[in-house]
Amino acid sequence: MDFVIPENKTKGMLEEIITLRRHLHQNPDLSGKEAGTSKIIQEFAKSHSEVEIVSDLGGAGLALIYSFPEEGPTVMIRCELDALPIEEPNQFSHRSLKKGISHKCGHDGHMAIVAGILPWIKTQAIKKGRIILFFQPAEETGKGALQVLKDVKFKALKPDYIFALHNLPGEPLNSIITVEDAFSCTVLSFSIQLTGKQSHASEPENGINPAVAISRIITGLNDFRIPDENNPEFALLTPVYLNMGDKAYGISAGKGELHYTIRTRSEEAMEVLKKKILNLVGSICTDEKLKFNIQWFDHFLATVNHAKCNEIIKEVAIKNDYQLITKPHPFKFGEDFGWFSQHTKAAMFGLGAGINVPALHHNDYDFPDEILQTGIDMFTSIIQKILNSSEEP
Repeated sequence: MDFVIPENKTKGMLEEIITLRRHLHQNPDLSGKEAGTSKIIQEFAKSHSEVEIVSDLGGAGLALIYSFPEEGPTVMIRCELDALPIEEPNQFSHRSLKKGISHKCGHDGHMAIVAGILPWIKTQAIKKGRIILFFQPAEETGKGALQVLKDVKFKALKPDYIFALHNLPGEPLNSIITVEDAFSCTVLSFSIQLTGKQSHASEPENGINPAVAISRIITGLNDFRIPDENNPEFALLTPVYLNMGDKAYGISAGKGELHYTIRTRSEEAMEVLKKKILNLVGSICTDEKLKFNIQWFDHFLATVNHAKCNEIIKEVAIKNDYQLITKPHPFKFGEDFGWFSQHTKAAMFGLGAGINVPALHHNDYDFPDEILQTGIDMFTSIIQKILNSSEEP
């Protein structure tokens, strides 16, 4: 069957989807604590479609499953449940009701888009395959996707394709943004604990103060930076936290700590950078007679887009008459959707959130309701194209 734009869209439901989005915005949950958000989605699902519900996936993860009569491909559409530990200064009526927690990455909008697929499903004459709407926990910490993939309940779902989107402030409203190969970078964070010897401030020669080592490490790490996004060896090292000693002026510090987040285009490049960091820190600490310990955490794999999935995204964007923008290199942010792209045919695309709007993770950001319908139309078109195709997955 040839692919056509779905005739029965959800525009009549749009006001209800907007209401859902704003309700989610008012009731945010932090990573790993999304039970309340998951419950909101389940209640919405039960009132709009007869779907199988699989809950508690890798934590508060939730899958809504709709099976058509005949065997066919399984298309999963994924979004994120969690919010951020950011106080919201906005004063609009749907501002966060939870102190110090708010949806500043747009996951409320992503969830509303995916939930907005439910009313569309009921109108379809699709005969084969399955649709799985998946609401993932703990994306912001980089832990959720991996936890989900280890869950036997998720393994049993066996999707053939997984698609996701991310809203992108700074891009034209309702535009669709694709990237060949990797959509987003590999991101990793690390901490360095330095241990020397505390002494009296008047006798620093009797101790081992980490100050000089910290200075040398920061300078050395800065030399590893290749911030030019057009350079294939791109590497970004960002210092995020530094601490040394105490505010006790009679004491020469004996301990110090540094935290960084680092970004590269691939896992291979990340491994090379990690070795360079270890060699640098080890050499400096030997010189300065310090003990050290490095811990690595918050690992986001690069989101590698499958070529076939990327082509489907481009085709449906063009047929829906949306502006299509192809970027020459991955976005610098991390996205733990990359763990899914390691196991299944998968792709993520960007959805333009407007040019002159607050950036992601800024405290005055709010997901634009104007792009909800575009996200719904993109996903429903992707689903229809795959499930109405005669091709094997």
